[in-house]
Amino acid sequence: MQQQLHSSLCACCCAPVINTGQALKTNSYFDKWSTPVVEVISCTFFIVLLLLNPLAGLAVERVDVGNFSSGILDGWEEKVFKGKTHYQLVSENLKKVLRADSQAGASGLVREIKIDLNKTPILNWSWRVDNQLKNLNERLKSGDDYAARIYIVVSGGFAFWKTRSLNYVWASKIPVGSHWPNAFAKDNVIMIAQQSGPAGVGQWHHQQRNIQADLKRYFGEEIDSIDAVAIMTDTDNSGQKATAWYGDIFFTSK
Repeated sequence: MQQQLHSSLCACCCAPVINTGQALKTNSYFDKWSTPVVEVISCTFFIVLLLLNPLAGLAVERVDVGNFSSGILDGWEEKVFKGKTHYQLVSENLKKVLRADSQAGASGLVREIKIDLNKTPILNWSWRVDNQLKNLNERLKSGDDYAARIYIVVSGGFAFWKTRSLNYVWASKIPVGSHWPNAFAKDNVIMIAQQSGPAGVGQWHHQQRNIQADLKRYFGEEIDSIDAVAIMTDTDNSGQKATAWYGDIFFTSK
């Protein structure tokens, strides 16, 4: 049986058919055809399916970072900077998500996790904000507040001054696609406006970024891995209020 299966698979890869077993007995229309002809037809059909679905048989590798829909916060630690943002898992439409409420506070959730960007470079996440922060100049320290943001951290180890970060944010008014150095950390932290302004407020948005490509673009280096992912909804500098929601966060190979 194993030899017959091996031979059939070889045929589907355009290798010669080697049939060491007896022809199958059947009452189907294909009785009048010889076994090799039936195998060619079957394999041709298999190849057509592959062409119609190019992803068939190609598993997409996935690494979960924030599996909030499962109702767990394992591995996440709170980091308080000034005041506290309240984070909690809540149910929405029969699904668990992470809710963040900030009133003139700035604290985040951090998960230290090594991600091999050569295998899984694509960051996937979803978020929603319930209100827009207003009248901010995000390029200044007084305006360094965001209703929602996702940090990607590359540790510098003992050379802490070499630690770098990308921040994907829901900006107040800076246009989508813009980037700028963080007002506090300068060139070591690059801010990227993933979304901006009132457009889409109150709605869920699914996001995807090629982190390896972004690190190359903004820091000019080929970086093979990251060391942490963080979430933060903060309003400490402006004294405003913000509510955001975060869905699952994960990396994929494509």
